[in-house]
Amino acid sequence: RVHGVRKFEGALLESPRLQRTGVLMLAGVLIFLAAYLIGSISFAMVVSRAFKLPDPHEYGSGNPGATNVLRTGNRTAALLTMIGDGVKGYAVVFAAQHLAASVALPEWTVPAAAIAVFVGHLFPVYFHFRGGKGVATAAGIVFAFHWPLGLALTLVWLVMAFGFKISSVAGLVAAVLMPLGMYYET
Repeated sequence: RVHGVRKFEGALLESPRLQRTGVLMLAGVLIFLAAYLIGSISFAMVVSRAFKLPDPHEYGSGNPGATNVLRTGNRTAALLTMIGDGVKGYAVVFAAQHLAASVALPEWTVPAAAIAVFVGHLFPVYFHFRGGKGVATAAGIVFAFHWPLGLALTLVWLVMAFGFKISSVAGLVAAVLMPLGMYYET
């Protein structure tokens, strides 16, 4: 009887369908890990080093983001930081969407990659888990999922940021409106 169970387990493990499922799960996990590592790239740090600016952790809010880089007075560096973080979020989700579609990865792969790139930005492994607030990265993620909503939220953010001169309030308002926008867009 035990021999029959072992035979069944062996046949189950040799099943091509089960092996394919295992490979796809592994691919999804690897995409998740890659997304986190890409999210951990802090463009505030990269741009600050390229422009020979001080470490964003050492001045202003201590937050490595575009707003803090702007406090150095270098608008170009701040803009490049914002673009870099946004493109990072967009590129990871876009790549995950296309990989998932081309090889039939599990449904959770794309949302998991989006969460991973965002969490990587907030808690970057390369910078002792001291990251940014994730506004630009989140914007890139939203653009990848649904560009009209990304555009609408960017306009809301711009009006709020320039109207109230407080980037964090603008980011919070856009974050609160995002689920409503997703609800009405679907």
